[in-house]
Amino acid sequence: MIGPQDLAKQFGYEVEYMPLGEEGPDLERAVRAIIARTKAEIRLGRPALVWNAFTTAEWDVVCGFDDEKKLFYGRGSYLGLDDYAFADEKRTTDFRPALGAIFIGNKVCTFDSHPAEIVALQEAVCHAHSTRNQDKLGGSEWVFLEGFLAYERWVNDFKNPDKLRNQGDAYCYSIFRSTHKAAADFLVEIAPKYPSSGSYLLEASQYFSSEVEILNQGESLLGWNSPEGPDAQRNEKASEVLGRAYSSYKDGIGAIEKALEALEE
Repeated sequence: MIGPQDLAKQFGYEVEYMPLGEEGPDLERAVRAIIARTKAEIRLGRPALVWNAFTTAEWDVVCGFDDEKKLFYGRGSYLGLDDYAFADEKRTTDFRPALGAIFIGNKVCTFDSHPAEIVALQEAVCHAHSTRNQDKLGGSEWVFLEGFLAYERWVNDFKNPDKLRNQGDAYCYSIFRSTHKAAADFLVEIAPKYPSSGSYLLEASQYFSSEVEILNQGESLLGWNSPEGPDAQRNEKASEVLGRAYSSYKDGIGAIEKALEALEE
C-alpha cells in the first residue's frame, strides 16, 4: 500500500525518483535523461525501476540494455520468470500518466525487520476490512474498493450473464495471483521468528497458497488472453472460481488476525 520508493527507503536505501513531464520537449528531454541514467546505474551493477518498461502501468525492473537495438531487458511484474522481458527503451511513455524511474542507491541505515513485519501483517488486515468508498456503492459511477468488498463485488459481477471480461478483470486477476503468492511465501519466511503465532502464520500461508491455486484455474476465464464475452457459461464458472478464491482469502486474513492476537498476549 506504499510506493516502491518509500518501500526502498524503509529498507534503509538511498532513493532518487526521476519523474517524467508532460507532452513536448520537456518530456523528450526527461525520457532521454532517464534512459541515460538507467544505463549508467546498470553499468554500476544496480537495476532500476522504470514505469511501464515491460508491462502495463507497473514498475518494472530494468537490469540490462542493448544500445544498438534501443532495448531494455529485465523483469515485468506479471510476465513470469521463464525469460527476461524486453521492450523499446522509450516504452515508459506509452501509458499515462508516465511516472518515470526510481533509482536505488547505497544502504545508509539498518533495517529493523521486526516492526516492519508486524506493520505488514496489520496492514493486510486493515486492507481486507477497508470500507473505502463503501458509501458510494449503488451510484451510477464505478468506485475503487479494497479487500473483502472488492472480492465480493468481483464475485457478484460475474453472476451477471451479460458481463464482459474487461481490462480491469484481467489486471486484478494478475495482481491478485502475484501478490497473494508473495504473501504466502512471506508468511512462511517470518513464521519461525514468532513462536507464539508461527502456527497461525503458517496456516494463513496455506490459505493464500490455496487461493492462488484456485485462481490459477481461472486463466482461461479471466486472464488477458481470455475472451471478453459476454458468455453466460464462462461468467458462471468465473464467479464460482472467484467465490472459492475469496473464501480462502478470508480464511487467510482470519489466521493473520489470530497471529496478531497471539503476539499481543
